Amino acid sequence: MGNGPLSGVRVIELAGIGPGPFAAMLLADLGADVIRVDRASAVRDGQAAGGTDFTNRGKRSIAIDLKNERGREVVLRLVEKSDVLLEGFRPGVTERLGIGPDDCLARNPRLVYGRMTGWGQEGPLAHAAGHDVGYIAITGALHAIGRAGGPPQVPMNLLGDFAGGSMYLVTGVLAALLEARASGRGQVVDAAIVDGTAHLSTFIHGFLAGGIWEDRRGVNMLDTGAPWYDVYETSDGRHMAVGAIEPQFYAEFLRRLGLEGEDLPAQYDRDRWPAMRERFAAAFRTRTRDEWTEVFVPSDACVAPVLSLTEAAEHPFNTSREVFPELAGHRQPAPAPRFSRTPAETDGVPVLPGGQTRAVLDDLGFDDAETLLKEGAVAQA
Repeated sequence: MGNGPLSGVRVIELAGIGPGPFAAMLLADLGADVIRVDRASAVRDGQAAGGTDFTNRGKRSIAIDLKNERGREVVLRLVEKSDVLLEGFRPGVTERLGIGPDDCLARNPRLVYGRMTGWGQEGPLAHAAGHDVGYIAITGALHAIGRAGGPPQVPMNLLGDFAGGSMYLVTGVLAALLEARASGRGQVVDAAIVDGTAHLSTFIHGFLAGGIWEDRRGVNMLDTGAPWYDVYETSDGRHMAVGAIEPQFYAEFLRRLGLEGEDLPAQYDRDRWPAMRERFAAAFRTRTRDEWTEVFVPSDACVAPVLSLTEAAEHPFNTSREVFPELAGHRQPAPAPRFSRTPAETDGVPVLPGGQTRAVLDDLGFDDAETLLKEGAVAQA
């Protein structure tokens, strides 16, 4: 539990993978008391979810046998003392376990019940398996990413799972939590990755409707179609990222690249973009990435070196802002965003399944902890 803006908020997280745990981590980073409900079998089988799974940092874990009637009752008793529950199972699973929305809201009418899925709680694909790449494919986002004439490029699972999923779950939960404090009534938040990913592309749909975006890859202003919004290889095989959109920034880009005053096409002359790209590429190949970094950074040319994950953690800009502090013996992304009065913080230690079972039960006033342990309803690592 931290001292961030969500201090005093208690969240029950039913253990899962991917966007659900990340959403719970974000709430923990912001100060919420996140109690992760792991499977009791994970403790008995010796499974370790801690280690370097940083999405489990800043939480406490209680291991419960959800198929045990007493275990189910423990979850409902936790719900009575909590503000939020997060789950990421397929639709209907928590209902069958007896800890669905109706079960939980009956115990705590103010509860915000956050549900994380790929396809949503309803619809023809609701019960189908899926992963990030499929979710962003069906929303049109994947089709739009890539170079002209090439296949769609998979942007890891940042766009669907974590941007379209986790962030929208957190936004929905916080909005519902705020409303519950005014109305006294909780509700279900249906956070589907397809919904969130589609919503993220709102501005692109506006461009499309306005006739300033083509429904093709690699031919538009922000998808590598424009030569002044792209990446270029340097003499050492590394890359520089260019985003010189505005005329004044474009002029500064040309000046620092050494092309000021040369006979170049007009910035928005699409027919001559290929020729412009060749000039830029030839110029960037004359120096190393680090040499170009000295030329461009800092400036208003909107050019930056393309850093690897390891390099990013050690870059002077990132170290000056402590973007990747050392936590629990590893470089980890710091909590974000930042607050002036109630700073978010984390110890960075990933929780182990059942590591705090006894402590959680004692802290929440359970007087039958030992009985629950003996009966196998819960397990302590």
